[in-house]
Amino acid sequence: MTCILYLVVSGNLLSHSFPYVPVTEKTWSVIAFVTLLPCIFIRTLKIVSKLSQLCSLVHFVIIFVVITYCLTQMHQWSWTKFRLSLEFEDFLVSVGVIIFSYTSQIFLPTLEGNMNNPGEFRCMLNWTHFFACILKTTFALIAFLTWGEKTKEVITDNLPSFLETLVNLCLLTKALLSYPLPFFAATEIVYSCISKDNHSNYRSPLLALTVRSSFLLLTLLMTMFTPHFALLMGLSGSVTGAAMTFLLPSLFHLKLKWKKLSFLEKCADISVFILGFLCSLAGIVCSVKGLLKIFGGV
Repeated sequence: MTCILYLVVSGNLLSHSFPYVPVTEKTWSVIAFVTLLPCIFIRTLKIVSKLSQLCSLVHFVIIFVVITYCLTQMHQWSWTKFRLSLEFEDFLVSVGVIIFSYTSQIFLPTLEGNMNNPGEFRCMLNWTHFFACILKTTFALIAFLTWGEKTKEVITDNLPSFLETLVNLCLLTKALLSYPLPFFAATEIVYSCISKDNHSNYRSPLLALTVRSSFLLLTLLMTMFTPHFALLMGLSGSVTGAAMTFLLPSLFHLKLKWKKLSFLEKCADISVFILGFLCSLAGIVCSVKGLLKIFGGV
């Protein structure tokens, strides 16, 4: 799902960056796909880590440009722009999308297994999620203070045209550089499954190229033929995202360490589980209603 998202975003960004070019958004996605073909030759996490470092650098450039522009508009800021009224169903779909953006669990086993010092994994995980939360919240707050109710779904659409094109191209670069990490993690999982059945073929060059090529092609086909991906992403976030972020971690923690946990820790885990279940249920209902409404079912 994450790999598909990056291709969808790439096509959308190229389409908005070059609106005068008579090319459809799906065609732009195919062009982005061509630039990702070298991913089939990635064999180690070292290459992925270098690409991820470049991705982080581009990410900070994007944040710097947007926040700098927002700060130049500080004279327009007003706390009166904040209102508690909201569309409940849209909010729940948004919660699913937000949960989806934090579902990094598929990368973690591969990442931990390839670290030089796996003992630092927990510290790294805590700090990265903490800073990600702070950065995303600050970014959203500053943007909303700048544009208020005129804030568009895609934040770059609020920027002046010259900055919008620049940031869109940076976002495109970030999306393409982000693709190898989930791609590598997913193919490693497939390799692990294959190795259980036929260890002699595990890591064979032909098998590796076949699996990577098939997975890469699958993401393109899903990108081309999956309509209304935003709602589908919200649905996925409400189901798999909530399960991996809220339900399963708290459930496993209770199951494995029930006798060692204090009463407050048990209450905290149970509260997280209940919250995750409610968010998941509400998100599923609203996402399905949105899909039915679009396809004319309701």
